[in-house]
Amino acid sequence: MQGLMQHWPLLCSKVIDHAAIHHARREVVSRSVEGPIHRTTYAEIRQRSLRVAKRLEREGVALGDRVATMAWNTWRHLECWYGILGLGAIYHTLNPRLFPEQIAWILRDAEDELIFVDLTFLPILEAIAPSVPSLRKVIVLTDGAHLPETNLPGAVAYEDWLAEADEDFRWREFDETTAAGLCYTSGTTGNPKGVLFSHRSNILHSFIAIQPNAMNLSSQSRAMPVVPLFHANGWGIAFSCPMVGAALVMPGPKMDGASIAELLTGERVTFSAAVPTVWLMLLDHLDRTKGALPDLERVVIGGAACPRVVTQAFETRYGVEVVHAWGMTETSPLGTLNVPKPETADLAGEALFDHKQKQGQTPFGVEMTITDDEGRAQPWDGETFGRLKVRGPAVSSGYFRGVGAECFDAEGWFDTGDVAHIDENATMQITDRAKDVIKSGGEWISSIELENLAVGHPDVAEAAVIGVPHPRWDERPLLVVVPKDGAAPTKEALLAHLEGKIARWWTPDDVVFVEAIPHTATGKIQKLELRRQFKDYRLPTV
Repeated sequence: MQGLMQHWPLLCSKVIDHAAIHHARREVVSRSVEGPIHRTTYAEIRQRSLRVAKRLEREGVALGDRVATMAWNTWRHLECWYGILGLGAIYHTLNPRLFPEQIAWILRDAEDELIFVDLTFLPILEAIAPSVPSLRKVIVLTDGAHLPETNLPGAVAYEDWLAEADEDFRWREFDETTAAGLCYTSGTTGNPKGVLFSHRSNILHSFIAIQPNAMNLSSQSRAMPVVPLFHANGWGIAFSCPMVGAALVMPGPKMDGASIAELLTGERVTFSAAVPTVWLMLLDHLDRTKGALPDLERVVIGGAACPRVVTQAFETRYGVEVVHAWGMTETSPLGTLNVPKPETADLAGEALFDHKQKQGQTPFGVEMTITDDEGRAQPWDGETFGRLKVRGPAVSSGYFRGVGAECFDAEGWFDTGDVAHIDENATMQITDRAKDVIKSGGEWISSIELENLAVGHPDVAEAAVIGVPHPRWDERPLLVVVPKDGAAPTKEALLAHLEGKIARWWTPDDVVFVEAIPHTATGKIQKLELRRQFKDYRLPTV
């Protein structure tokens, strides 16, 4: 016997409808690519999204077609998303930080025919367009006055293109499992893999995100997603904020500490989300200018392990709650969030910050386990490492075009490629990527923990740890450090800084100072490239 409830498909167009009806005048503030601050509302975003959908249909875009975007977080990008979704097409976010050859490969793999692109990225597109035969229309997200000369196919200014349609359009109806968005992972080996979100998964992920034990968003929030829409589905904020009527502040192309601080204070932002590198830039700016964050209440930090010094600075100097989170493009992306629980309510001082280093618990809608290499479940004792696996309604069941099937098992578990342990309170902590963990004498050493401790030294701007071959121990850790401007830390000082904080046998065998550490397109340390750079390096202990 089935329940007698209405069938109300979970479609993303219903989110912007709800926002336009119940939160019509809520602000969407953007720093435009052209420079000025732009202000609009959810009601106007919906009207223009309807025009986008109608205009796309006139271009021949239909259900299931992929429409690319290569753009910053602005109101125009947001209304493009909803216009694409309301037509039943698929928004395909391109990460402009990838190598041009990778972007071209992704465009060909997705078979995009149209692309919305910001002025910033026109040179990238001009260079690769000849190698993308499917691309027939380029819509530049600007007005006619700012459109430069270009040889791109069918290039037109967005505002001129949009003026050719009105909002007399009805969102298309289709099954909620219909594909909604396509985002390619920036894998360090092989070609990127496409993650294909559905309307249902986007809506359910938003329900997860707005919970008090997650991002805790409401109509009282003023949220600034610093994380770009092209990074891991924009962390779902393009859906969760309109769903609850939270005001949106979009940073556009200016991601430096001064520009972020200006918006946080000038627009009275209460919630924000970004990767650690952004917050390091902001905190450095605030330290130099003796700035303040009078309205900011909470930041979610993910994309990479959050250094302890960042958490301490936000909470002790600025009174901002830090929620350490973990997720992947494949998890839409929220997987865990470290939010207070009664079991940890009495923690204070260093014990509290020890706990906040962990990535947290899964909200309802995400299940997790850790296993050994043979797939055997490992205990949740806070010490035993294992391969982290997850499943849930907003977790991928496979990749676009069927690649990467080995990451998914018969029981529905997705192998994240991370190594983690889980404690008795169900709090998870990432200790490494499976391919980056250092195996020394048959035991594992966490490169992430060593990196976070090293960054806590006052003279260190950035640190990375890799395993270097050793004839006796198989591998030993090498600490690679970028000093802060004007600082000159020594090997002895850094090793002394680590002493007493780690097991003695975890101590790096050497410290090397460099001008820069390579990063992936999403800002993560590129360990593969770092290992290449040091492939001929011999440890002094050998």
